[in-house]
Amino acid sequence: MSTDPSSSWQSQSQSQASGTASADASEKPSAQPLPRLIDYDPGGFFDELVNDQSIARPDTEVLVDMINRISGETLARRQRAIERAMYRMGITFTVYSDSRGTEKIMPFDIIPRVVPAILWHHIEAGLKQRIGALNRFLSDIYGPQNIINDGVIPRELVDTSKDFRPQCIGLTPPNGVWCHITGTDLIRDSSGTVYVLEDNLRCPSGVSYVLQNRAVMKKNFPQLFDASRVRPVNDYPARLYNTLVSMAPEGVRNPVVAVLTPGVYNSAYYEHSFLAQQMGVELVEGRDLMVKDDRVYMRTTEGLQQVHVLYRRVDDMFLDPEVFREDSVLGVAGLMRAYRAGNIALANAPGTGIADDKVIYAYVPKMIDYYLGETPILENVPTYVCLDEDDRRHVLENLDTLVVKAANESGGYGILIGPHATPAEREKFGELIRENPRNYIAQPTLSLSRVPTLVGESLEGRHVDLRPYILCRSPTDVDVIPGGLTRVALKRGSLVVNSSQGGGSKDTWVVANPGEETAST
Repeated sequence: MSTDPSSSWQSQSQSQASGTASADASEKPSAQPLPRLIDYDPGGFFDELVNDQSIARPDTEVLVDMINRISGETLARRQRAIERAMYRMGITFTVYSDSRGTEKIMPFDIIPRVVPAILWHHIEAGLKQRIGALNRFLSDIYGPQNIINDGVIPRELVDTSKDFRPQCIGLTPPNGVWCHITGTDLIRDSSGTVYVLEDNLRCPSGVSYVLQNRAVMKKNFPQLFDASRVRPVNDYPARLYNTLVSMAPEGVRNPVVAVLTPGVYNSAYYEHSFLAQQMGVELVEGRDLMVKDDRVYMRTTEGLQQVHVLYRRVDDMFLDPEVFREDSVLGVAGLMRAYRAGNIALANAPGTGIADDKVIYAYVPKMIDYYLGETPILENVPTYVCLDEDDRRHVLENLDTLVVKAANESGGYGILIGPHATPAEREKFGELIRENPRNYIAQPTLSLSRVPTLVGESLEGRHVDLRPYILCRSPTDVDVIPGGLTRVALKRGSLVVNSSQGGGSKDTWVVANPGEETAST
């Protein structure tokens, strides 16, 4: 149809997901025939919106019906308007290597991803379990190192990690929590099973796009939101602020909180400024701070003001030239002295980056068993650790079928996707693995799930992942924001979703159970 019915859309009957959490859960018989997404082919992949016959999954029927009623031309026009609005609002990130210009908006796709309620509760439970084990791991390796002494994790892996910080041994973060803000990357395979792909415990980025994607979708499709029972995400800044306040030094009743940024040339500067503005706290650079008598002060027009909590978006090695890199001009000399004295709290604690090491990732299921005595709720992607001789032999003999990753790279860099690589590229990675096996892991090439995505004025399937965000105030007080950043590989057939590699993003709609709050419009 050529008209846009979304503005007069009326609420339809709702359904809740049922069944298993792994295979979309949502094959519950419906009282009404579920709509078929017209002119769309799932292409043999697991699709988040429709089944293999292009029939809407329960919880997506309202969305699919609306898409069928809107012309491709209208969808494309709305998407262009949203992208122009994002650029005007300054919702950008930086790609240093792009010769066409460094300042970009993250490409946005107008078709959201829908997560059924039962699947979300499975994900939420798995993420809480995982961050509980990872915080115990961090306390342990910077403390008694029982997990190493008991032979669960080889000492060599910890000692040789680029992100293990001996300077942090003996630290005791507030409430026993090392990682307060986490973004964990999840994927689904051809069966719909959810896997953890990566942990991001240093400075996980992207949550500002979650909030802005939601804002523009609510503005453009208000009635659709009401009909789809979508859970809200707009209170994330308030939850983040409460998390930071909970870390304040003992006895401080009205703590001063600030966001520490490397500055305007950092790729995530927009996010730093956005979160500071949304929380109503100061955005500072290292040069705005000073340490006196082991206390951190912010220079203001009215003199020095003590800071009690820093949400730092500066990497460990640049935080304090007295302790880490001597040439750093991004941090604050003496910051670690103030931290050790208990006069300031840092989120996340220095040293958490070792949990982002892709070799350490392979051991998280063992951590869950060791620290919690539980079976992982969310599985890891099967992983070969190249430091292990048998694993290394298998990887070198099967480079054409595997995905190889460097242990400490991010942003889609340092990856070989074997089936798509040339013989020369596979040979190069083979040499790299032989030279430094500690630095590489390999995983099977999974058939990632897809979501219909607007290409021109038509819909085509594109592969996606999902990064939910977790806030941890204490071992028993953990929040998982009901949503997350759905990243989409916009190139046909591509499995690389990173924005720096041509990926984009979608709004993520987590469906509410009866009685749960829904996003207001």
